[in-house]
Amino acid sequence: MKTVAAVLNETGKPLVLAELEIPALRPGQVLVEIVYSGVCHTQVLECRGRRGEDRWMPHCLGHEGSGVVLETSPGVTKVKTGDRAILSWIKGSGCDVLGTVYQWNGRNVNAGGITTFSRHAVIAENRLTPLRDGVSMEDAALMGCAVPTGLGVVFNTLAPRPGQAVAVFGAGGIGLCAIGAAAISGCTPVIAVDILPEKLELARRMGATMCIDASRTNPVQEIAATCGGGVDYAVEASGRPDVMLQALQAVRSQGGVAAIVGNARYGERLELDPAQLNQGKQLRGTWGGDNIPDRDFPRYVNLLQSGRLNLDPLRSTVYGLSQINQAIDDLEAGKVARPLIDMSKD
Repeated sequence: MKTVAAVLNETGKPLVLAELEIPALRPGQVLVEIVYSGVCHTQVLECRGRRGEDRWMPHCLGHEGSGVVLETSPGVTKVKTGDRAILSWIKGSGCDVLGTVYQWNGRNVNAGGITTFSRHAVIAENRLTPLRDGVSMEDAALMGCAVPTGLGVVFNTLAPRPGQAVAVFGAGGIGLCAIGAAAISGCTPVIAVDILPEKLELARRMGATMCIDASRTNPVQEIAATCGGGVDYAVEASGRPDVMLQALQAVRSQGGVAAIVGNARYGERLELDPAQLNQGKQLRGTWGGDNIPDRDFPRYVNLLQSGRLNLDPLRSTVYGLSQINQAIDDLEAGKVARPLIDMSKD
């Protein structure tokens, strides 16, 4: 069986649409027909060569999506043929199988435990979560990375109480979901910080009660003036070290916590004044919102189906697989919050 995939053949160059030969499944693997794939800033970094040396080229990309199970291999019990599923880089229960190697005109094309920039993909069982009826495949694709990372950093990593103040730096896909989670948690104020007015408008739709245009004013000073010394929690979702520092500066002394979500470019460093920590502030990392997919993904689906979580602001533009490079360019330029690739569009 063959499929079409967007392949990274050379960093700094556009992805190439290639017809790949799908290998036989190994134990613990699942063949999935991809319906939608999300596009994350991680793929922007990979395509531009900003994650350091890439030893795996040519290789497939994509780590969030939705799909239908076409075939399962021995050892797979989590899903069966015909099941709809959320596809995520965050590992859940099930077999953890190393990557697949496809064939492309006699060349090997590498893939990790999950890739989604293709019409079909071989995926490890533990990257799939069964999807209940009543959830669109568009929304399900966002459940693979943007939603769990953004909601998880608030619900799991920070766990604010109602009435506490939260600031989110960066109103892209993950930042918007973090804003939504803060609003669901009853936080107040919920402050969104970005340099693009259109993203701040999306933040308002997600539940932000205050928006700061960081291109026009100092967000740290603005937050301090508004919150009497700083917010209780801050989430950094821009991937910029200078913004990471602002997130730490923006939290209050004696207990304020800043969580770093964004991925910086390879080689960039975060420099901070140790006095920030001497004030009793905390700086935390998070691994994709510290989710356990089998526990957390159904919770997020419940929030979606109950109407408490609104993903409409994220679903601004849908592309076909042939438009994958345009989607990556638009994401990098800040023109879209979270591109979706509809595999049926071409």
